[in-house]
Amino acid sequence: MLRALNATSSSSFSKLFVSHSTLLCFFHLSISSNSKKMEEHRTPSAVQTNIESRSGRQSASLSKSSLKTKVGQSSSLSPSRRSRSPQSVESQRMQTSPKRAIGASQEKSPGSESEEGPFDICIPAIKGLVKLNKSILVLNREKRKELKCPAEQYLRPGMVLLKKFLGHMDQVKIVNKCRELGIGSGGFYRPGYRDGAKLHLQMMCLGKDWNPESRLYDKSRSFDGAVPPEIPEELRKLVDRALNTSHKFLRELAENVEEIPNMSPDICVVNFYSNSGRLGLHQDRDESEESLKKGLPVVSFSIGDSAEFLYSDVRDVDKAKKVMLESGDVLIFGGHARHIFHGVPCIKPNTAPEILVDETTKLRPGRLNLTFRQY
Repeated sequence: MLRALNATSSSSFSKLFVSHSTLLCFFHLSISSNSKKMEEHRTPSAVQTNIESRSGRQSASLSKSSLKTKVGQSSSLSPSRRSRSPQSVESQRMQTSPKRAIGASQEKSPGSESEEGPFDICIPAIKGLVKLNKSILVLNREKRKELKCPAEQYLRPGMVLLKKFLGHMDQVKIVNKCRELGIGSGGFYRPGYRDGAKLHLQMMCLGKDWNPESRLYDKSRSFDGAVPPEIPEELRKLVDRALNTSHKFLRELAENVEEIPNMSPDICVVNFYSNSGRLGLHQDRDESEESLKKGLPVVSFSIGDSAEFLYSDVRDVDKAKKVMLESGDVLIFGGHARHIFHGVPCIKPNTAPEILVDETTKLRPGRLNLTFRQY
């Protein structure tokens, strides 16, 4: 009986243990099932947030990886790319800079800015702009100003200044003619030198071209092949009249005063100075040897804003004499004064006659200067 009781107890305990194990398994399966259901029933926004968070971490990781890769590529360039010779670098720079390539050419003169189009000395008219007539007071003030200065001034042997020689209408015609020629073929450009330096002015040549670097005259411009326009006949007549006036003035001044030789201009260098323009002391001695020996004069017309004009026997600004050239003035120097050093240190803004800056011509602020010579 005892043996039977022990067997019964052992059997009951085994059944109880099996039941307990089964219950635990069932409990774990239930929890796992509920977890999956909760995962499936999560809101879409929560899922999206989780995805974006993971995606951001992956992007950051990729960015760092890419950066390391690029740095590695940069530092591991082939020797041929890292050690380019200065010649190849300069060659590439010239290819990407047309102006530098032109300046480095042995066949073309540098410094021309005509590639951007000729310079216009007048401000283009604006459509619809109402033109206001000048008052009688302004017109009378300009007329009185013309009569203030002596008509002629003797500066030194061979050098004469004709004050206000060119009337207002003559000045308007000169501006219009220079503008017409200046925006065409062979018109205004900013000259320069092979080293890249530029003159502080715009230039146009009539009759023959003058190259500021070679200091030679030629039939055409070296950098674009343009042929300079001829000197208009009306300008030649003004030069003749100015020379005749200077001869008459010198004869009346005194008996032993050196006369200025006569000349027939076949060259005219037209310069336009902005208000910041200037020209250092120099000599005009690039004409023919015969012309220079005879002392054939330079005849200079001033139009627009006034300018300080320096002149001296030596290239020394401190020793130079100064005279103010105003719009309409004509300066003549020849004979013993033919080789003087001369220059324009500054322009006086807002000094041009009203008739030149109003709607009649609309000349830009600055000074227009025409110098006539005989080659």
